Amino acid sequence: MEQVAGKVAFITGGASGLGLAMARAFTAAGMKVAIADIEDVALEAARVEFQDTNADVITLKVDVTDREAMEQAAQDTIAAFGKVHVLCNNAGVALNGNIADMTYKDWDWVMRVNLDGVVNGMVTFSNLIKSHGEGGHIVNTASMAGQIGITGLSVYNTTKFAVVGMSEAMQGDLAPFGIGTSVLCPGFVATDIYSSERNRPGTLGGESASKFDLGRQDGAAVSELPGMMPAQVIGDMVLHAIQNDVFYILSHGELKDAVTNRSQSLSDSFDYWSTYRQQHNV
Repeated sequence: MEQVAGKVAFITGGASGLGLAMARAFTAAGMKVAIADIEDVALEAARVEFQDTNADVITLKVDVTDREAMEQAAQDTIAAFGKVHVLCNNAGVALNGNIADMTYKDWDWVMRVNLDGVVNGMVTFSNLIKSHGEGGHIVNTASMAGQIGITGLSVYNTTKFAVVGMSEAMQGDLAPFGIGTSVLCPGFVATDIYSSERNRPGTLGGESASKFDLGRQDGAAVSELPGMMPAQVIGDMVLHAIQNDVFYILSHGELKDAVTNRSQSLSDSFDYWSTYRQQHNV
């Protein structure tokens, strides 16, 4: 989708962090953007940021776990802009800790936002994008936690591996309709996901039920931690991936070895079990 000017994007979790970075990159390229988010303060800040520009932007309060709200947001976007060409399933939350300590409410909260939210985006928007026949693109925000298992991130890992698998499968499903697919797998980025418990519903434990512990004792801000990438770099990469139909967006090259090691472990396991079968004549 090389020519993006005038095209319409819908971004979940769009009022801060990676979503806002995408909105900035998209509007700079001449796109129209619907920013969907659950946070009132962030939505208002985004509205103020764009209101004095020439950008065509609307802001919508949406909980991605609420299917009716997602459908209404889609209709509001079409009412404002006529069509949707790009969907960014970006909303996400995180917590960490030992898997033995994770409760049903921990699992339900993260799974509903990080996985069900992507499912809801796909069901709500995929046929709307197909319907106008102009093609489009869908970007699913996963993580390097969707490529490698990380101790202490069991719940988050589960959701992000699922999003990567979904994205790999849907690439073939949607390509015949001129709809491209990208899956975003960044490492650490300077966003507010590290305090996402602020939006944890009371029915699922509320704000005090969890946190993302970065393990720092020096009080450093998230943006000051080693290897932390500015969100806008990722937003620009996402735009490039849409324009050039790039599937994997792997922003943090320093993590390549970890992915390579996982791939090698898989390869070695095939060899191990092939030898087993030969030895046991099965």
